[in-house]
Amino acid sequence: MYRYSEFDESFVRSRVAQFRGQVARRIDGSLTEDEFKPLRLMNGLYLQLHAYMLRVAIPYGTLDSAQMRQLAMIADRWDKGYGHFTTRQNIQFNWPKLADVPDMLDALADVGMHAIQTSGNTIRNVTADHFAGAAAGEVADPRPVAELIRQWSTDHPEFQFLPRKFKVAVTGHPDDRAVTAAHDIGLRLVERAGVPGATVLVGGGLGRTPMIGKVLADFVPLADLLPYLEAVVAVYNLLGRRDNKYKARIKITVHETGIEEIRAQVEAEFAARKPLFSGVDQEMLAAITAQFAPPVFEPEAEGDYETWRAADPVFRAFTDTNVTAHRAPGYAILTVSLKAHGATPGDCSSAQMRVLADLAERYAHDELRISHEQNVILPHLPKRHLKAVHDALLAAGLATANVGLVSDIIACPGMDYCALATARSIPVAQGIALRFEELRLEHEIGPLKIKISGCINACGHHHVGHIGILGLDRAGVESYQITLGGDGGPDAVIGERTGPGFAYDQIIPAIERILRAYLALREGRHETFLDAWRRLGMEPFKAALYDKEEARADAA
Repeated sequence: MYRYSEFDESFVRSRVAQFRGQVARRIDGSLTEDEFKPLRLMNGLYLQLHAYMLRVAIPYGTLDSAQMRQLAMIADRWDKGYGHFTTRQNIQFNWPKLADVPDMLDALADVGMHAIQTSGNTIRNVTADHFAGAAAGEVADPRPVAELIRQWSTDHPEFQFLPRKFKVAVTGHPDDRAVTAAHDIGLRLVERAGVPGATVLVGGGLGRTPMIGKVLADFVPLADLLPYLEAVVAVYNLLGRRDNKYKARIKITVHETGIEEIRAQVEAEFAARKPLFSGVDQEMLAAITAQFAPPVFEPEAEGDYETWRAADPVFRAFTDTNVTAHRAPGYAILTVSLKAHGATPGDCSSAQMRVLADLAERYAHDELRISHEQNVILPHLPKRHLKAVHDALLAAGLATANVGLVSDIIACPGMDYCALATARSIPVAQGIALRFEELRLEHEIGPLKIKISGCINACGHHHVGHIGILGLDRAGVESYQITLGGDGGPDAVIGERTGPGFAYDQIIPAIERILRAYLALREGRHETFLDAWRRLGMEPFKAALYDKEEARADAA
């Protein structure tokens, strides 16, 4: 894991001290809320529906046990005893008092964390594959590249006031668990003739105008990556629209300018900037990479794993859904679901955080990950410890065997917290999970990604859900649109809208009709919902949705 240098420590501490003074001036009235707003946003502090909200960066989703325990302490001391893990590998505290925020930031700095650039029109927290460094079949660990980008972009003097926020994701695996095609810049690490590099996608994004990113460069050697990225952001900084915030993201710039013209301008900018990079960035990358060396794996890590699986059906069901193959023999990647049926997706209590920290420290090389799917991962777990870990998770309410199934739903905070949301999303996710638990159909349905957003900004990534749900306000009434067939993988695609939306009390029955239709139409259990959709198209699902006149809501 990356450890802060003296420079990092000094930089973060000075920012906290600076912000402490700004908070004091806001509290004593020297600053109005309008004057204070840009200052707090630079430090990850929002003003939501009911209270301030502090968004803390978890770069590339990686934590150690000390950092997780510190998040638990912060939740207990300055919030309501829990935190909310988001789709951008951040954690949000929803109820801090303004006067406490500088102390919270100081506590984060104690463990090498901060909230810088988790908001504002800057390059946001860099995200990455949550199985990085552990998954079998990985081309390269994306975290050193993500860390290099984080250091380069933090307080970059040219990119503090971009036309809009800017998101970068990195993957080093062909499965692309980082959803790179839905980011302003997506990097897919590859190797050509022994040379490490990246395929660079640009102009992806969801929100009110969802677009899949286009390939800007098929291959950029890692040695040239930072000046190339700087050229891309510089071109966007000049071309991006500032007259209309809804047309300011780079996806619109690429669409209006054309990918060929963007590529030509980036190449020209790259040629001008490359000589300014003296090679220090490559020295930094080498030093960072050394800090991400894999742990020393145990030679006899399997233990009695298969014996326990054969003897305990509950443990077997848990490992069937929540365990992913690891690159090292005898090891597992364990995904701990934060989606217990009826729970709020992504919420984690301070007690649960401490349990996860203890398990990582005791059994799993002291490392945790936060996924964009709002779960927690132990990336390096010897299988001989899986039974003990499962028992501890059961006691903590964290052993739900539903990863990748119908109740493993991504959901934004929606109208329960967010000032931008126009509809509830958390209760819809909870209702779907409880309904399919009641029906006992979850495992029968198999792999499925449902994603829910409570407004058009699409923080729940509904456009790339196999089933996407978008909550909107229609004349003061919540209405939910459904899209089908979206996917965030390597061949990412935006889902297609089924038709008119559904009222709040109709959306869960509507999802049930879609999935009952899938069960009736599939060619066998091997055919997933997404595969069936790709074979059958919209019509049979649309028929199942709208056959019942009483289920139809007002046309959107």
